Amino acid sequence: MSADAAPVHARGLVKRYDDVTAVAGVDLTVQAGDVYGYLGPNGAGKTTVLRMLLGLIRPTAGEARLFGRDPLVDGARALEGVAGFVEEPRFYPYLTGRKNLELLAALDGHGAQGRIGEALDIVEMTDRQNHKVGGYSHGMRQRLGVAAALLRKPKLLLLDEPATGLDPAGMRDMRALVARLSSEGTTVLLSSHLMPEVEELCNRVAIVRAGRIVYEGDLISLRARAGGHWRLRTTGDDEALRVLRAQRGLTAVEREADTPSAAGALRFEGDEAAVAALSVALVESGVGLLELTPVRATLEDVFFTLTEDAAEEPAPPPTTAADDAGALAA
Repeated sequence: MSADAAPVHARGLVKRYDDVTAVAGVDLTVQAGDVYGYLGPNGAGKTTVLRMLLGLIRPTAGEARLFGRDPLVDGARALEGVAGFVEEPRFYPYLTGRKNLELLAALDGHGAQGRIGEALDIVEMTDRQNHKVGGYSHGMRQRLGVAAALLRKPKLLLLDEPATGLDPAGMRDMRALVARLSSEGTTVLLSSHLMPEVEELCNRVAIVRAGRIVYEGDLISLRARAGGHWRLRTTGDDEALRVLRAQRGLTAVEREADTPSAAGALRFEGDEAAVAALSVALVESGVGLLELTPVRATLEDVFFTLTEDAAEEPAPPPTTAADDAGALAA
């Protein structure tokens, strides 16, 4: 394992099945310490990319490295310090959770047996460790899968839709677990289509559409790219509209959709200096301000903008932050 190599480095990954292109030239770089969100709608090729990264399937073209090693060349050595699961973790249903972990720990070695109790405690499965996995809920199997990954003390953790099928409490616990692992120095690659999960946890993201990356960069730059607008409510909308349209530096002036949450609201775009001048102009026109607030686009808004109509249109070349500025358990 190269000390200075990126945990994940993939270039030009392509996977074709006969006439179907599942992945069409994906580039990914996950740096040490990242919680990296890999986002895309179902069927966008996210799981296929994870399988290629782990050497579970061979790419049609391109290459992937984990800490500088190629799983197709270096085999199991390339997976040192790497753990996680693809799609969902699999266990022997007729064995208990602990017995499943014991089998995996025996296969892995390197002191894994001594970490079973700690791993079960981290995922809050200690009280169910002696129950057969066949009786576990989906959420419990997900948590046991994370426990299995933790036996390796991974430097890189790959999780494929870890919160899928969990109830709200389970989602909250999974987010807390990922945040804790990150704070302890584990690099995380999180494949997901759940925007709140990614927005809360990740510092960098890649968005995939129809097998291609359409954005890769830090989350802050993506939010800035998304922009937003201002919401205005006043004591006199007609006069406020006149002032808005006469004010320099303001654009996209319109009434908001007539919904209970936006009843009587106006919306517009502009920088803070123009908004400050607007507030003075409204007061001078005798219009009382009831609300003047910024409304930032969410990650979900940006996601749908970048991924909509994927079936009808070819995916564009990826944008980046720089452009904006100028089942493996053992």
